[in-house]
Amino acid sequence: MRLQQNKRQLLLFYLAGFLVGILYANLISKDHTAVTGIFNEYFLNEYLRTKIVPEDYLWYLVRIRLIPFACMCVLGLTRFKRGVVIAVLIWTGFLGGIVIVTGFLRMGVFGLVLCFAGLLPHFIFYILAYAVVLWYFYTSKTSRWNTSKTVFTVVVFCMGMIMEGYVNPILMKMVIRFL
Repeated sequence: MRLQQNKRQLLLFYLAGFLVGILYANLISKDHTAVTGIFNEYFLNEYLRTKIVPEDYLWYLVRIRLIPFACMCVLGLTRFKRGVVIAVLIWTGFLGGIVIVTGFLRMGVFGLVLCFAGLLPHFIFYILAYAVVLWYFYTSKTSRWNTSKTVFTVVVFCMGMIMEGYVNPILMKMVIRFL
């Protein structure tokens, strides 16, 4: 029973952030999101022309993905574990809401397709890694961290970066050409 309640609470934090992101994109920054960003035709054409070197891109990804994850882990080791979990879920929901609305406002259904293509397949791995750590932080009074969780998290997170570096650029170019 407590497990289901924890899951619902975590989902509600994410959805609250998502709703605020949707409202923000529609009401506060509507003019800005409808004109600029990655959904701009110029940006998409430049992306198609750019040769992405996976090895260089992978080092870039290590910096932009690993630093926030490590900061979250360090902050989660403090007595503010639950606050860290709530903040991460609300923030990621907020950003997700903004991206989805921006894609839809700029390109309609094709913008949504582009959003989801931009998240696959690597985000599946990132979500798994974050879920293990966030779940532990949220339930740390009743659960224990162990070596298998560490190995799983590290392997899955690294697989996410590899997928983002090698597979996602190919998938994105295929989707952009289709659009």
